[in-house]
Amino acid sequence: MDSLTITSAILALVAGIGIFLIDCQMMSSNLESASGDRLKKLFANTGRNRLVGVGIGALGTAAIQSSGATTVMVIGFVNVGIMSLTQAATIIYGANIGTTITAQIVALGLSSGGGLSTTAIFATFAGIGAFLSIFAKRESSKTWGGILAGFGMLFVGLTMMSDSMENFAQLDSVKQFIARINNPILLVLIGAVFTAIIQSSSVMTSVAITMAVTGLISLNQGIYITLGSNIGSCVVAIIAGITSGLNAKRTALVHLFFNCFGVVIFLLVAAGMFLVTGGNLDFGIIFERLFPQAPQLQMAMFHTIFNVTTVLIILPLTDILIRIVCRIIPEPISYESEQNKPHFYFLDEKMLRTPIIAVRQVKLEIEHMAQMALQNYDRSLHMVTTLDFSEKETFTRTEATLDFLNHKLVQYIVRLNALQIPQADHQFLTTAIRSVSDLERIGDYAENITEYADILVQAKERFSDEAVAEIEQMRDLVFNVYQFTMKAYMNIDREAYWQAHDYEDQVDKLNDLMEQRHIERMAAGKCSAIVGAQYIELASNSERISDHLINVGKTIGGLYPRQQ
Repeated sequence: MDSLTITSAILALVAGIGIFLIDCQMMSSNLESASGDRLKKLFANTGRNRLVGVGIGALGTAAIQSSGATTVMVIGFVNVGIMSLTQAATIIYGANIGTTITAQIVALGLSSGGGLSTTAIFATFAGIGAFLSIFAKRESSKTWGGILAGFGMLFVGLTMMSDSMENFAQLDSVKQFIARINNPILLVLIGAVFTAIIQSSSVMTSVAITMAVTGLISLNQGIYITLGSNIGSCVVAIIAGITSGLNAKRTALVHLFFNCFGVVIFLLVAAGMFLVTGGNLDFGIIFERLFPQAPQLQMAMFHTIFNVTTVLIILPLTDILIRIVCRIIPEPISYESEQNKPHFYFLDEKMLRTPIIAVRQVKLEIEHMAQMALQNYDRSLHMVTTLDFSEKETFTRTEATLDFLNHKLVQYIVRLNALQIPQADHQFLTTAIRSVSDLERIGDYAENITEYADILVQAKERFSDEAVAEIEQMRDLVFNVYQFTMKAYMNIDREAYWQAHDYEDQVDKLNDLMEQRHIERMAAGKCSAIVGAQYIELASNSERISDHLINVGKTIGGLYPRQQ
């Protein structure tokens, strides 16, 4: 074989790997879009059952075809505190099972019967999907076109890799060089390093399967490279964890320990078999007997069995693993004070890698922002009616968080809206910016009310019992507006919106009534001008708060004239 042929084989290999990598990203993003709300709900309902966590991790990874994306997503959830370290660990276990689907697909593609090869058949999906993506009018059809195109391109890249490997396999010098690399530890390191470079264990495993099928490497060599790819896949999680919070770092370490633990166990088992049988039994021999004359299936099944077995072994040891990780990365003395600083509660920078999930988290962040704004409104009413300022520090801290969210959440939404997401999510994010502004204004009105309390203290005045009763009545109505508005907002419940609207009408009427009663009390000499001014402003601010809540409810759209 001349140098030109060798060069062509190398270029074809690089091209095949490149197509494979792009295909993985393409399938991942389109599958996320197609999964939509199902994927959002899947990761939101991890529950306390560890087997459920493993199942969710496996299904989620199989759905988006990326264990790296799943792990980064989980690290984001842990970082913002909506998922425990134990829940994250079980989902990561499941992700390692879910990622074996790619190897099974590759094995299927490399299988051939007497007629047309499965690779050629599946590769045609690239063209079908491309036509659908270009000419389809519906957004969902374009998304499925992208999925089909990605699925087909997987086999195009596989064909290019396979052809280049066959060329290399014809070179005695190459085969002899590779044959000398038979040290299991070295092969594991090779698999780990190359996986770390390309940041995809699925691609590394697929390359190993292709090399085994073409005879470039033995089955045992492929098995050890596959073991190394599991360690190399942790690089994505480590990078995500380094720049995140305490528990995110712990989650990345759990991932690394889990994968290393599985590799060490299998290496020890391999060493044991070698010593006991004098080298007459190893993983390669076992899988050759289980799946004769099908090296692609032998490799794929080892990959699946390895990950499933590792999960079964380590699942009961999860608590011990968590304790070890927490001891290695302990909580710093300043951790609690860091948590008190304004921050996101449901979002994380890493979630931008999984936009579909991030959109759902934006909605949860807005819901929580509304809760904080109304809590501050409640605190402000308590201060102004009782002149008790014991919660002033909590109020100030919450107001700082509302200001932070108004600034940072809008920036996050703008960045998220620029990513590839369904049109419905684009529409939601556009209205979300207005909702954030409305909720921040509620916080400002609550702050105004606390200033009225300060004025009353300085004037040595306070509201009468009648005025306090009316303020309590206003508070109850505003909270009814809040509760039905958020029900409408979170569940797209238009009937709940109209119920909120009814309460908002009552707020308007009570605001007018409070002004009228204030004038009557002023005429009767029951309150001073200072008290009266603060009372009127308080009622007006409460009415404006209910208006801003209704604005948030209006963003659900489709509010046709109400049926009587």
